[in-house]
Amino acid sequence: MSTKKLKFHVFSDDRFVDLNLYQFGWEQCAPLHSYGPYVRNHYLFHYVISGQGKLYANEEEYSIESGQGFLISPGQITSYCADEKNPWSYVWLEFDGLRARESLTLAGLSATHPVYYSANSQAGLALQEQMMLIVDHADYSPTRLIGHGFIFLDQIIQSSKFQDVRTSKRLRDFYMKEAMSFIEQNYQRDFSIEDIATFCGLNRSYFGRIFRETMGDNPRTFLLQYRMAKAAQLLKETKIPIQEISPMVGYPNQLHFSRAFKNLYGISPRNYRLTHFIQPPTK
Repeated sequence: MSTKKLKFHVFSDDRFVDLNLYQFGWEQCAPLHSYGPYVRNHYLFHYVISGQGKLYANEEEYSIESGQGFLISPGQITSYCADEKNPWSYVWLEFDGLRARESLTLAGLSATHPVYYSANSQAGLALQEQMMLIVDHADYSPTRLIGHGFIFLDQIIQSSKFQDVRTSKRLRDFYMKEAMSFIEQNYQRDFSIEDIATFCGLNRSYFGRIFRETMGDNPRTFLLQYRMAKAAQLLKETKIPIQEISPMVGYPNQLHFSRAFKNLYGISPRNYRLTHFIQPPTK
């Protein structure tokens, strides 16, 4: 009789910008069950419930057992394999979004530091329960599942043995929150990166450096992605004409907007709407 047991769900709603889920599940692996080498487009986190196995990443081999976990980062070539005598069972979430990298950094996780260690067994169990809650309630509404996704991000930070407490308390994080607040409230307006720096009380050069160190992108690239994500959401969820969406995301010139959108998404706003528009539910 096969020892393989599996729960697998695909999250099909892509309206969310700060955090989105792509797939999630649980599996009791057969001995030596392996996956990869493979490259993911999003973050993929496994928490090992029982047993053990190995992760192969960064040209290194990581031994991982119950109570630990491992992170696979976008664009990273990895493979992983269950132990022959004591194969692991794990729960996993695939996710991404504007808040994902920051949360993982606060948890001490990255492409070069992929192994998660819980601060104690109770903390690890709380993370496992939060992940299983998502897996066992795939029928929740998309908004509710995303809410539990944010709780998962908070739990992975709070439970991590290598939680970067200093990072969460540094003055630069205050500046980044101020910058994000400015962007969220003013992305419809035409403003410069220097305007954001001035709002935060910093010179442009220093602001640009700490923004990149904290968020992983320079301010201009981040702002572009943020605006285009908002535009994509409007294209999918509304019938607002494209010429009206353009100034709503900070582009008075529709031609400049269309060019920027196509450079990021690979297709024009019009074609994006044709292929991604979400029909409202019928009453």
